[in-house]
Amino acid sequence: MNLDRRGIAGPHSHYGSGTKATPTFRWQRITGALNIFFLGFLIWLVVSVAGADRAATVATIAHPLVALLLALLIVVVCIHMRIGMREVIEDYVHDPRLIRLSFGLNDTFTLGIGLVGLVAIAKLVFWG
Repeated sequence: MNLDRRGIAGPHSHYGSGTKATPTFRWQRITGALNIFFLGFLIWLVVSVAGADRAATVATIAHPLVALLLALLIVVVCIHMRIGMREVIEDYVHDPRLIRLSFGLNDTFTLGIGLVGLVAIAKLVFWG
């Protein structure tokens, strides 16, 4: 079997720097592990407010510890989503202009989702 080694990435290939990829890899794993913890918290929250009226639900979410954990959940999920979608874009989009546009849209989308979630929590905490 004749293997063509020109297609395998070498140390000077166009695949990018390992020094930039390592922190991204670590953040993806850290946020993934945190998402496991937050999934347990989210299940507890949904079960505890299931069947409750709006006032009880708002009171539960307005509790400082619950609101803080919910805000952290939104931030961690948005970071994880941004990194994951960036990896998908890097793998499947090949035109440099589209890559730049896709990265910008990805960043804008995740920032927008995060801000909407945090504003919603702030509204419930401060204004009911």
